[in-house]
Amino acid sequence: MRLNKFLAENLGVSRRAADNLIAAGRVRVAGKVATLGVPVADEIVEVDGKKVAKIAAKTYLVLNKPVGYTSSRRAQHGKTLYELLPEKYRTLKTVGRLDKESSGLIILTDDGDFNFKMTHPSFKKTKVYEVELDRALEPLHQQMIADFGVELLDGASKLALMRLDEKRKKWRIEMSEGRNRQIRRTFGALGYTVVKLHRTQFGKYGLGVLKSGEYDIIEL
Repeated sequence: MRLNKFLAENLGVSRRAADNLIAAGRVRVAGKVATLGVPVADEIVEVDGKKVAKIAAKTYLVLNKPVGYTSSRRAQHGKTLYELLPEKYRTLKTVGRLDKESSGLIILTDDGDFNFKMTHPSFKKTKVYEVELDRALEPLHQQMIADFGVELLDGASKLALMRLDEKRKKWRIEMSEGRNRQIRRTFGALGYTVVKLHRTQFGKYGLGVLKSGEYDIIEL
């Protein structure tokens, strides 16, 4: 790793600020004054005579959650998704949730700042779902959901819809909100039952070729 990247990650500064520290002669690597572009591995790095502590690397996982697993650590109502992960990953926190009856992409991490940026409404992260209804969605109801929104107890719910089959039962849904069971409640308010809900994308992260129950490490 280049020295400026090491300093940026472990001091919380920009790479340009790290370069300025190096150029000013304030950084030492293995006891020697460092120069720009020098690589570092396990050497001791000091700034103004103080050792720079290396921050432990964060972990980010994408899991393809099967139906029947909760997003909780406690199996109060059956199986939990943590049963699908090795022991070393069972302390990670889910980034948002999927209910027990839903499947698909769920992210887990130990990075609180990342979790906040992915879930807080102000960041408007797009989520994509494949949904199947118990019966054909009427064109009028499609227009209501997509153009006007359906009024729920916690406010109007507006979803972007794209039809996936001729029978009008399967739909691709895009949304940036994250209210509890919002998709199910939106269709339920119009008399429909969601029989399948599968998330395929969250922000820039997708399932790729992950099969149900599989997970993968992701890079930011």
